[in-house]
Formats: sequence, structure tokens, C-alpha cells
Amino acid sequence: MLRLERVSVRFGQNQVLNQVDLTVASGEVLVLLGPSGCGKSTLLRTIAGLETPAAGQVFWEEQNLTAVAAHQRGFGMMFQDHALFGHLSVAANVAFGLRIAGWGVGQRQQKVAELLELVGLVGFEGRSVETLSGGEAQRVALARSLAPDPRLLMLDEPLASLDRALRGRLVNDLGQLLRGLGQSAIYVTHDYGEAFALADRIAVMDGGRIARCGRPVEVWADPQTEAVARSIGHQNILSLDNQGHCVLGRLGGQAGLVLVRSDGLRLAPSGVGARVVGSVFSQGRYDLQVEVGGQLLQLSAVEPVGLGDSVYLAWPDDAVVPLVASADG
Repeated sequence: MLRLERVSVRFGQNQVLNQVDLTVASGEVLVLLGPSGCGKSTLLRTIAGLETPAAGQVFWEEQNLTAVAAHQRGFGMMFQDHALFGHLSVAANVAFGLRIAGWGVGQRQQKVAELLELVGLVGFEGRSVETLSGGEAQRVALARSLAPDPRLLMLDEPLASLDRALRGRLVNDLGQLLRGLGQSAIYVTHDYGEAFALADRIAVMDGGRIARCGRPVEVWADPQTEAVARSIGHQNILSLDNQGHCVLGRLGGQAGLVLVRSDGLRLAPSGVGARVVGSVFSQGRYDLQVEVGGQLLQLSAVEPVGLGDSVYLAWPDDAVVPLVASADG
């Protein structure tokens, strides 16, 4: 198990990580989620041993890795650009780390064959990596990262350069592969769709800290802060006045912020009136944007709804979640 205790990293006067505590269990896929600049890639590099913390410690089980060199940690890392060697074949790329580690030719060939079958690239051994598609290159990079049997695999936005349709297919394949191997992994992304598709747990970062960490269903249902809510795709964030009122009525007892979850907000025969200003059909449902008192809200509906239609909104009590405002808000 990986364990971080109060890890801080500074670049000059800029504190990029601020007393981060984090664990990754054996066989767990943990996703680090957050916008650019929140510290997630720096955290990954610190775990890998590529950045030195100004304070705090990094452990694997009971072994203190804080001062251990990156190549001695037994971790694997996969980057966004894949970093494949253009002058080498697919098989040679996958076998590169094994050759450096002193594996024999027969052992390397057997391991490469196993990995290419695992990632769906049987028959690609002799291909030049420069002839591969983006998805194929991603699979070669993954096979190379898995070749040394790392006790922890770290992936830094590995799908970011691919088109959305291909990312959707590959993230599902990747999740099945990692779980089939029982591979402990940390996956960095700014895409909440990827995070929910892949994670056993999601750690949402904000300002160099872990702002929320939990199972996807827990984080979605109760993001706790405005920054986390926005990072995971929530949009229905409303300000309450001193009496707890907003455009939907009284949703609290005092001033503050609340989230009205889009999966709880629904069309109803009666309730708060709204006007439809956006309607997009997607995967058997209509993704709606409605306007209430100058506030835009998101929800989904099964029945067809047209632009300009007048509708009524209702929601259960548990769809309303109190939030702590962002520090910069």
C-alpha cells in the first residue's frame, strides 16, 4: 500500500502541494482529478521520486521511500506523449526496460508476447511505432509500463491527446485490464468522465490539497465544496440569501451555497416554473438547460422537450447538498 503523510512541495516561493495525506490500497485504481495547476501532476511526480518534497514522507507499506531514487522504487509511469522510441519496433519498445534490467532474450520475448496479447496488439511485434495510430501507441506505452511488473503504475493524462470517442473506448479497456491484473494504479486526469469511468476512488485536488476523496458515488452525491462540485461536472450551484432562499424557493436556513444535483432535479406536473433554453438528445435522454429567474440549471428528461417550452421542476430533499464556497469565490 502507498501512503503519503503531510507531503508538501515548493517551487521557489510557490507552494504547489500543501500537506497532502493520501493512501492507495493494493489493487486499487485511484484517480487524481482537478483542473490544470491544482498540483496533481506534481503529486504524481513526487510519488515517483522525480520531485523532492519540502516536507512530509512517502511510504510503500512500512518502507520510507522519501529519499529513495526513482529507479529504485519499483513504480512504473506512463506519460501523455507515450515517449516511445521511434527508431525501435513495437516489441523492442515494450522490452526496453526489461533489457536494461538484464532479462535474457527468451524471457523478454515471452514477456513481450504476453503483454501484447494483454493489450490487444498480437502481430504488431515487428511494426515501427511511427506507423501506429494514437490508440495503438497508447497500448504499446501501457505494455511497456507494465513490463517490469511495477508494484504501482502511475498514468499522467495518458489519453489526453486522443479524440473523445477513442478515449471513451480506451478508458473502459484500461479499467478492465488494470482490475484483471490486480494492478495498483494512480491515474491523473482533468476529465471527470474518465475519472468516474475508471476510479475505485477519486481524489479531487484544489490548490495543492486533496479537497475530497472517496468512492465515485460518494463524491458525486456529496462533493462538500464548490470547487469539487465544479471539478466533477456539477453545474446547479445556487446562492442562498440570509433566509435560505434562491430562485427555486427556500432550500436552507441561512445564507450560503447549495448544489441541486442534476440527477435529482426532474420535470413534474407542478412545482417551480421554468423555461427550456437548451435541449440535446443524447443516449436515449434529453439533456436540458432551463432558466428560472435568470438562473440556468441542468437536468435530464426521457420525454421530448423543445426549446422555449414551459415546464415545472421538482426535486427530492436529498438532491439539495450544502457546499463550502471556494476560497477565491
